Amino acid sequence: MLLSHARRCYLRRPPTLFSHHLLSPSLPPETPFSKSSPLPVFYRSSSSIPITPVAYPPKPKESNETVENKTSSADRMPPSRRELEPTERADSTPPGAGAASPDFDPRAWTRRDVRFVKDVPKITPVSYPSRVAPLPEDRTAAPEAAEGEFPRGDLQSEARKIQSDTRVRSYFGLTQEEIIPFPTLIKLDKRPTKVPMELTVAIREVKANAKRNFLESVEAHVNLGVDPRRSDQMVRGALTLPHGTGKTVRVAVFAEGAAADEARAAGADIVGGDELIEEIKAGGGKIKFDKCIATPMFMPRLSKIGRILGPRGLMPNPKLGSVTNDVSGAVKAAKCGRIDFKIDKTAIVHVGLGKVNFTEDNLRENIGAFVNALLVAKPVGLKKTSKYAGYVKNFTLSSTMGPGFPVTIQSLSAAADIYTKVQAK
Repeated sequence: MLLSHARRCYLRRPPTLFSHHLLSPSLPPETPFSKSSPLPVFYRSSSSIPITPVAYPPKPKESNETVENKTSSADRMPPSRRELEPTERADSTPPGAGAASPDFDPRAWTRRDVRFVKDVPKITPVSYPSRVAPLPEDRTAAPEAAEGEFPRGDLQSEARKIQSDTRVRSYFGLTQEEIIPFPTLIKLDKRPTKVPMELTVAIREVKANAKRNFLESVEAHVNLGVDPRRSDQMVRGALTLPHGTGKTVRVAVFAEGAAADEARAAGADIVGGDELIEEIKAGGGKIKFDKCIATPMFMPRLSKIGRILGPRGLMPNPKLGSVTNDVSGAVKAAKCGRIDFKIDKTAIVHVGLGKVNFTEDNLRENIGAFVNALLVAKPVGLKKTSKYAGYVKNFTLSSTMGPGFPVTIQSLSAAADIYTKVQAK
């Protein structure tokens, strides 16, 4: 046993020790092995002591109480490597595992496992019966319910159903099932379409329904049969009403020199040149006039305030007569009731033609003048057989905050013809 232990120590020595002995000068270059000793000759020196075998008495068996004490102390402190002797390692095979067992692997057991099972005499294998699913005949039969009775589970579910139905009926106040009649279609009452009336009757109705606390205007709303998206069907124009609009119009004139003096003499409210342009530009869009007239030489200068005048419809336009050298005539026309009209995006023209305190004849003449100007502004590209057919769809008169009254095309045509004859004389 000691020789085997020495051999293991010799084999576990690092190679540096071998090299140290090989380089020693006291050893011969070739040292053979000794037959009497299992160790090589070069491993021994002249001063080494021969190894003598030593035998130890066998370890006596301990009682059960001593084993239990050692086991409890071993649980607290694991044994060291030296405590396990080679003989114990050889005898540490777990009981019940024979050497002939092919599936047994002694390396699978750890020192801790060996410590707990080394003193057990034998472990007998235990087998359990295989589990089998119960068959229907193995189940215990439920007790039969009496006649007219429900099982306990079915009775509870039926009771819950009745209680929920009762709560729903009490919540909605239902005593019995209601019979709902078959739905029928209900026709909506539409507003009756107003029948177009004569111009004179429409003027009377407008005057009778103007009941506001202020003096209302008489307005005309004309729906035209043109496409405002096409440039060749644009409708716009200007006219001077025979009896004016009934409003106080403030006129501004952009002119210098003699033209400015003529504008002041004609009754213009504001007259100026570059200083007026700068005042409007610096005012942040504040405008104190209703009409704007300019001479041709001032048109390039008005581009500075075009973004202010354009959205308000005050930018002078040669087609509307607001850009002219006859400043005095333009001012008088604006003061007398000159109006401009233009279709909007929905092809409708909105224009004011007087006040409700005007007489019926004055309103009729103003309406005839507007209808005549509307026919003059008719687009050339609009190919229709008649003057009004396909061009004027409907014509409505109303006050500022009153209902509208449609007017017949025949009465409008008669009023326009009368105005044309009066102007021809």
